[in-house]
Amino acid sequence: MPLYEYECRKCGYTFEERRSITAEPRKRCPKCRGKVQRLISSNIHVLFKGSGFYCTDYRSEEYKKKEKAEREAVGKSASGKSTPDKNAAHT
Repeated sequence: MPLYEYECRKCGYTFEERRSITAEPRKRCPKCRGKVQRLISSNIHVLFKGSGFYCTDYRSEEYKKKEKAEREAVGKSASGKSTPDKNAAHT
């Protein structure tokens, strides 16, 4: 949700509020009930969700190859360890 900044025309009180883009803008001050004006904010808060927005989504091919090799090496070393059988009876 976007963060909007408002200023009261009557008392000068400034405040921020998270509102849906489709919601009506606030019309009254929460302190004095005077009319408010929505300001152009210098604080831009953007939250990206989903794939494609993080630096790990666009790793180089070289990085991906090294990561895969490390995972395989860890998998091989872990497979050499003896692990208890899950189906074995507890004593």
